[in-house]
Amino acid sequence: MASVIGKRIGGRVYYYLAESARVEGKPRVVGQRYLGTAEDIAAAMSGGGAQAAGAQHRSFGDVAAVWGTLQRLDLVRRVDAVAGAQRARPTLGFHLALAVLHRATAPGTAFDEWWSGCAAPDLVRPRPPKAAITPANHHRALSRLTTPRISGVEAAVAGAVRELLGDDGTEALAVDVAQFAAFTAADCTLPSAGKDVLAGLGLVVTRDGAIPLASHVYRRDSGATPTFSALAGELGSHYPDADVTLVFHAGQSAQLDLGARSRFVGSLPLAEYPELLALPASARRRVDPERFAGLTALDTRATVDGVRRRVILTHSATLHAAQHRAFTDELSTAVRELDGLAAALAAGTHRGDRTQVRAEISRTIRGRRVERVLGTTLEGTRPGEIRLTRRVDEAAVARLGEEFFGKQLLVTDRDWAVPEVVTAYRARTHLESTFRWLTGTAPAGPTARREWTPHRIAVHTLVSMLAATVTHLMRREADRAGMNLSVAELLDQLCGIGETVLRHRSTGGRPRTRRILSDRTPQQQALFELFGLDRFAPA
Repeated sequence: MASVIGKRIGGRVYYYLAESARVEGKPRVVGQRYLGTAEDIAAAMSGGGAQAAGAQHRSFGDVAAVWGTLQRLDLVRRVDAVAGAQRARPTLGFHLALAVLHRATAPGTAFDEWWSGCAAPDLVRPRPPKAAITPANHHRALSRLTTPRISGVEAAVAGAVRELLGDDGTEALAVDVAQFAAFTAADCTLPSAGKDVLAGLGLVVTRDGAIPLASHVYRRDSGATPTFSALAGELGSHYPDADVTLVFHAGQSAQLDLGARSRFVGSLPLAEYPELLALPASARRRVDPERFAGLTALDTRATVDGVRRRVILTHSATLHAAQHRAFTDELSTAVRELDGLAAALAAGTHRGDRTQVRAEISRTIRGRRVERVLGTTLEGTRPGEIRLTRRVDEAAVARLGEEFFGKQLLVTDRDWAVPEVVTAYRARTHLESTFRWLTGTAPAGPTARREWTPHRIAVHTLVSMLAATVTHLMRREADRAGMNLSVAELLDQLCGIGETVLRHRSTGGRPRTRRILSDRTPQQQALFELFGLDRFAPA
């Protein structure tokens, strides 16, 4: 039974809709809903309503989707199982889940600013005590991630991913993300105090979706940097039960004996295979217009390290346009510098001899592709009389674009279809893009007490890797639903699903609030349904 009751608070009467029922044979109020003052009720009946005392707009979609994925991975329970018995509440697993949620949705924002400005406090369960989630408590909890615990957490989450993927999780790729992060080490205990500590990251990832399973962080600015061959061997040993394929780029191919190696996908230096570069565009075929717009390929064979191997010559219209723009800028810069040198020689302000002038010309164009298209002529022998002319060979520019721009030469011993070979090779590019999103510019330690020690770098790496694991799992699901998005694009679309919190006047207790989600585009609605965000949405 429902009835309206009034409560006098501070000299004013506030009305509530009370629901009554019999409990153990006795009438009891089992629920009540705030209606407002008499003026509020009158305004509502006349088509108006109680005015909000304030409002806050905050991100919802990205936080809800990432937290839902963390729940599917059962991250909190798995981490707590690795950590063992704990007296602290919230547990280490809960704090690590929050760290991953923070890194995936707001990597450039301070933890306390993010926590107070997003929907996480209303979404995460179990809901922690308000005073428990502070930066100090959070960092203190993460400091309990010892080296054995980090390894255990990594293995536990990898097991969860492979369970979710089923048969699709039995094949993996080993990749090297050389540009992982740069840690500002001012006043640090590390040897490079005052400089950025450059770090690379070796990864084992699923072939389907490039979802990270295992990692190895290493320093790039020290003599202990592992060779790619050694790093590949270590990464492969992480999953002896999986079929691991090594992925490498052209700069790493010289470190590998491809004549003796098996299970690999990589690229080769284009200049070493001129006979393939000279083949006409008509020899290539479209790869997959839906997944790889503007990509064509020629599947053939060539001798690599003394062995006949399968090679795939690809051409990307997008890459061609980007390389043409970069080359045009490079050529314009070289022409401008040579014209400046020619003007200085003609005005007599540059009085170097021919050897000095040639050295300046060499510094301008040597070792760059402009050397193939930019010619120079010197006249005169004595300082003050030397004159410079330059010319751009337009036919050579056309040949350069036809032979090199937009092309990559892939090599593999796998019998996968061409689109699958391309997907495997591009896994490294996708991961580099993801980690640029997750780590941003060089992260600086917040205080002298929290500088980038080796342990903090290990924790940062674990959080970043787990954030990449979660977001790549989400990206895989979106791709299967027909939405080909990068991690940054996916999270940007989800972030666009916002939430407005309306705060109404207090009646003596906690202020009444109302949560409303923003309107959604068709793609945002598709993602809303894909990740089941309705279970987090306000009633």
